[in-house]
Amino acid sequence: MPQLGESIAEATIVSYLVKPGDAVEADQDIIEVETNKATMNVVSPARGRIERFAAKLNDSYPVGAVLGQIEISKDEAERLGLDTVQLSKSMGDAVGPATSSNQERAGHARVEPTVRGLPVPANARGAGYLSPRLKARMNELGLHAADLAGLAGSGSAGRVTVEDFEKFISKLDEQKLTPASSMRVAVADAMRRSWTRPLATVGMPVNMDPLLNHRKAQGAKPGPALYGLRALAIALSENSAPAGRLVGNKIVHPSCMDVGFAVEAEDGVLVPVIRDADKKKLADLVGRYNELVELARARKLPADATGGSIATVTNYGTFGLTIATPIPLPEQTLLLGMGAGRKAQRWDEKQEQFVPVTEAHLTLSFDHRVLDGGAAGRLLSRVVYLMMHPNEL
Repeated sequence: MPQLGESIAEATIVSYLVKPGDAVEADQDIIEVETNKATMNVVSPARGRIERFAAKLNDSYPVGAVLGQIEISKDEAERLGLDTVQLSKSMGDAVGPATSSNQERAGHARVEPTVRGLPVPANARGAGYLSPRLKARMNELGLHAADLAGLAGSGSAGRVTVEDFEKFISKLDEQKLTPASSMRVAVADAMRRSWTRPLATVGMPVNMDPLLNHRKAQGAKPGPALYGLRALAIALSENSAPAGRLVGNKIVHPSCMDVGFAVEAEDGVLVPVIRDADKKKLADLVGRYNELVELARARKLPADATGGSIATVTNYGTFGLTIATPIPLPEQTLLLGMGAGRKAQRWDEKQEQFVPVTEAHLTLSFDHRVLDGGAAGRLLSRVVYLMMHPNEL
């Protein structure tokens, strides 16, 4: 199993694209796998013939795990710099019968699914103190403390006992249950980690008419989220401190203005990344933006288009929402949100009267440890100014 992207530690086998006995070329797609970010392909490391597949469909394997065996020629082995004697010995050990002892000897123990137990609905007061015994039982089922938000305890001061927990789990079979997809589990894990920080949100209205008029005059039409992404990248290039991360007693400033944008995919959200968004004009970003949207919806994002972003832009206005408080990703400090445009009356100083405009609300969610409301407000004001002066983008 190769390293399929930053922070990806495992992948699930979805299908085999070739069969044992098939001849394959180097870098040919041979296995389709699913990570918590996308569906991707594993390629053949060499030219040869598929000897066997050791990995099982729908099972998860960590990076470095042996997925199968390819018979290659001596010349191909020499080209790859492999010692054929040592290779045959190590492969013979690693791809023996798929037992736990063999996998442990090969150093590639099977990956346990992220969620092995049942999803827990939230409908009560929630768990407070968890005893070591209860934590151990939860670990067996792959559950987190946040999953017990719906469990009221009968112990002292409302503590959840193991008996409370087992009774609750047993009753879940009586309810309608659906499996959580790997995407949904990944989103849940990210939001759990994000919520360990003090998060806050500020908001401000923006007159969208200048942006909409500018968009009409363009050949390739940028979406509103791309205007916001470009404006945020410029604002952060002028002062990168708001996008910094607090590590100990230091603020780590970003070295590149790589900004992500949220795309709704099947049962979750993916965040493609525009690299160096502050250095490219708005018109030059449209093609790449549209390409990444389609790849994200198909869950085919390339590794260089995921991870490593300093902030995210999300257009929740596409769902008819006018205002929301979205949560930044765990590795980010900022998230810019855009609401749906609505007709509103705004005072015009020159005409000295109210005039109708298309107005939308922008929100900036942020890690309150890194910046305060004043700094967040100044950053959002700069983004609003740039969006109302789209020629500067």
